Amino acid sequence: MDNTQIVNGKRVASDRIAELADGEVFVFGSNVQGMHGGGAAWYAHEKFGAEWGVGEGLTGRCYALPTMEGDASLRRAVQNFTDCAAKHKELVFLVTAVGCGIAGYTPAEVAPLFKDASKLENVFLPEVFWDVITK
Repeated sequence: MDNTQIVNGKRVASDRIAELADGEVFVFGSNVQGMHGGGAAWYAHEKFGAEWGVGEGLTGRCYALPTMEGDASLRRAVQNFTDCAAKHKELVFLVTAVGCGIAGYTPAEVAPLFKDASKLENVFLPEVFWDVITK
């Protein structure tokens, strides 16, 4: 199971995560109500124990990031995630392309929000986010 790789100094999360190693956390986009009905949210619920009704924060072997409530909310949620990742250096956070599915954002809109998180050694971002951040 290779969920992470280092490519030209960038910590890249796989876009196909089927299993988690000990200490790995699946970071997915959800809604604030924690109704994990589709996309990566459904997958997180079914595969990695994301709890129904938990729309933000650590849940199961996951971290839920609400992406459906607008730009300001998403910005705050990503900052909360970054703070959590900084506090939990014992965990490895595998960020999916949050917000770029059902929520309808593009990587160009979401990736810059992860600039601070990208500096943390325990945060791995999708390659499409790195493409934007490192331009």
